[in-house]
Amino acid sequence: MEETTVPKINNVIHGIKQPPSSASSYIDVTSPSSSAVIAHVYKSTKGDVEEAIESSRKAFESWSKLTMKSRVGIIMKFHSLVKTNAKELAELIVLENGKNITEALADVAKGNETVEYACSLPQLAQGKTLQVSSQVSCSDRRAPLGIVTSIVPFNFPFMVPMWTMPIAIVMGNVMILKPSEKVPMTMDRVMDLWKEAGLPDGVVNVVQGDRECVEALLVHPEVRAVTFVGSSPVAKIISTKCHNLHKRVLALGGAKNHLVALPDCSIPHTARDIVVSSMGCAGQRCMAASVLLIVGNGSTQKKLLSKVVEMAQEIELGTGPGKCGPVIDGMSLEKIVKYVDHAEAKCGAQILVDGRKKMTCGSGEKGGFWIGPTVIQHLSPDDDAIKEEIFGPVLSVYHVKTWAEAIQIENTNPFGNAACIYTSNGGSAEWFTNRFRASMLGINVGIPVPREPFSFGGLYGTKSKYGDVDITGDGAMEFFSNRIKVTSKWILPEECQLGTSGSENGPVDHASFAGRM
Repeated sequence: MEETTVPKINNVIHGIKQPPSSASSYIDVTSPSSSAVIAHVYKSTKGDVEEAIESSRKAFESWSKLTMKSRVGIIMKFHSLVKTNAKELAELIVLENGKNITEALADVAKGNETVEYACSLPQLAQGKTLQVSSQVSCSDRRAPLGIVTSIVPFNFPFMVPMWTMPIAIVMGNVMILKPSEKVPMTMDRVMDLWKEAGLPDGVVNVVQGDRECVEALLVHPEVRAVTFVGSSPVAKIISTKCHNLHKRVLALGGAKNHLVALPDCSIPHTARDIVVSSMGCAGQRCMAASVLLIVGNGSTQKKLLSKVVEMAQEIELGTGPGKCGPVIDGMSLEKIVKYVDHAEAKCGAQILVDGRKKMTCGSGEKGGFWIGPTVIQHLSPDDDAIKEEIFGPVLSVYHVKTWAEAIQIENTNPFGNAACIYTSNGGSAEWFTNRFRASMLGINVGIPVPREPFSFGGLYGTKSKYGDVDITGDGAMEFFSNRIKVTSKWILPEECQLGTSGSENGPVDHASFAGRM
């Protein structure tokens, strides 16, 4: 792409894509597939964040006063526009993220499912009323928080922002979105669709940039709630900072997901599911399978592993359907290779499928940041590649002798996102799902992502989640609203109380009294 055609991605504040000032600073956006610079994204300052806050403050005054049904009417139009423009959005995702086109279309479709869920909130968010004692009733309703912010990662440019944005604004909040500086183009186009749907200016503002922008959002006193999805170390820092400032926060971190295969599993289904889970999206998703624990070492288990290896070897690199795309950048590629090298050279692991043979790192004819699917057979469950998040198309395999050993490995891992059991026996499945530590579990499903209204989130108290609720579904409805409780007691005039005398002369004439009302 010629330098003159490279677009500049700026902030979107109060419905306007802000023109750059003379002192503007930009960050290069690089295509993972080719290493080419495909855009320049604006690097926001504290002043830009303050401008977004001012816009949000003005928008909240009117947006929060609309009925929820009125707000949903706009969300429904946006949902339709996303479906109409899904191919264009997917092509942007392929360009800036590197997903294959099928995965990119799924990114859009899954995100739009949460938009669809948000359209049902007028029914789901209804309050309740109950007479709790004589003449006393209690009721509750949900009130918006105000200005909220979402800080989102590179790996799902459309879906992850939609985990929070539609639910937050339907509940009456206004949002400042901070996209990843690695993939700013998709959300820039999405803001056009919001405007076309009729979303009032300032209800959603977008500030681009890096750490300076994020820190300004976190500490601003008018930002009432923060959501973050990304690495565990950063999630912990953000959670701690927000809690110290008495802000509502939900910060999702990394994962190390375990799949357990029993001897009675369906080999064709299990092998296919494992490969899709571990290698899909180039392994860059927090629900990717990263450790396969095979119980036993008999002929059935060997057939399963052989099938996994065969299917992984057949995957080609590319952005077409069924292919394995690149990882996001050179730093990620370097990290992945380091884990594979260490497992082989220092731990004695056997590399059954070696994706390093297909590797490029921003140079050569192909360019980009490519590594092929990789399968490692380990001798010890203590290898770094088994215990730590790699975030690439790498599957670690380890044979265990017993069910208890498999559970011990999964339970002692510091993460708590997802786990799956492959078996044909319901009793076996129940035994494992009652003992896994992770909070999103699968039975013969290697990517056990809950669907709305069931909400998404790892186990609190692990490196996968810093926060009390989940990020989608009813968890997000709770997170983005305050419950207002009203207790009321109305004392009727004495003559209006049934069953009592209204005067010395006998019962009151209620028909006559009603006429006076």
